[in-house]
Amino acid sequence: MFTNPEQFANATKALFEFQLETFNTLTSKAVQGVEQVVALNMATAKSNVEGGLAAGKEISQASDPKAALAVAQAQAKPGMANAAAYNQQLGTIIADIREEFTRAADAHIAEAKSNLSALIYDVTKNVRPGSENAVQIVKSAIDNAFNGYEQVTKATKQAVEAVEAQIAKAAALVDQAPEKAAKAAKK
Repeated sequence: MFTNPEQFANATKALFEFQLETFNTLTSKAVQGVEQVVALNMATAKSNVEGGLAAGKEISQASDPKAALAVAQAQAKPGMANAAAYNQQLGTIIADIREEFTRAADAHIAEAKSNLSALIYDVTKNVRPGSENAVQIVKSAIDNAFNGYEQVTKATKQAVEAVEAQIAKAAALVDQAPEKAAKAAKK
């Protein structure tokens, strides 16, 4: 198929460089996402500590246990709201990462298909008579590899959507918690 070893080496080098570029792009996107989650966690932790200290001070200054309980209940609602806001921000970060991964992966796979098609054309235009079957086998193998990639991409998208749905359910439960606590307190 390849008319000389240099042609094969160039094709292999181009494919390796393309894979390395794709890996670097996706790794960069993942690191950015982790940085966003860490920043969100740090801000949330700081806010929770500050809120806890303020609530503790108010509770300690309450005149009687009933007043202390009222202060504690009043602090529960903002805490639940903060948890819901955290879940929403985390969901947004995850959705952004997924979108960037999908966009980067789709762009790279389209470029890979284009490059490989051009490479196959260049390599096969001077094929020796009788080697047509070998060329067809290579083309089929490449098509199968791209189809496999598309299946993995589809499964990954479905998994991310499932995680986002679970985050939405958790956020809904957190939003409902203050109402349930208020009803329980009235009983």
